[in-house]
Amino acid sequence: MSTLRLEVLKCFKSLHRTRQRVFEGDVKALVLGRSQINIEYKKNQDIKDINKINKLIETSMNVEKELLTTVIQAKEIKPGVYKAEIRPEILRLDNVPYKDCDELIDKNK
Repeated sequence: MSTLRLEVLKCFKSLHRTRQRVFEGDVKALVLGRSQINIEYKKNQDIKDINKINKLIETSMNVEKELLTTVIQAKEIKPGVYKAEIRPEILRLDNVPYKDCDELIDKNK
């Protein structure tokens, strides 16, 4: 088995593990995610061009990173009340106030 094929299989398995982690407990999202991953890989299984395959591997890795760093799962704990499940790898950005807000605050002083 070629190293490129092994890399593709590694990305395929890694995406599925990420899907399981990100959507843990959400049966609908798990099923839809599995289906979409499988559809995309089957759609591209006959590609022979090494450059295209490398580009698809890169895309797969980017999708995995995006799922891990941006998708937050919220569960309803009682009607109208949700609890966010924020994993350690979720990207956290500084909250920067909108510029016009500073001007309004200064005018009110």
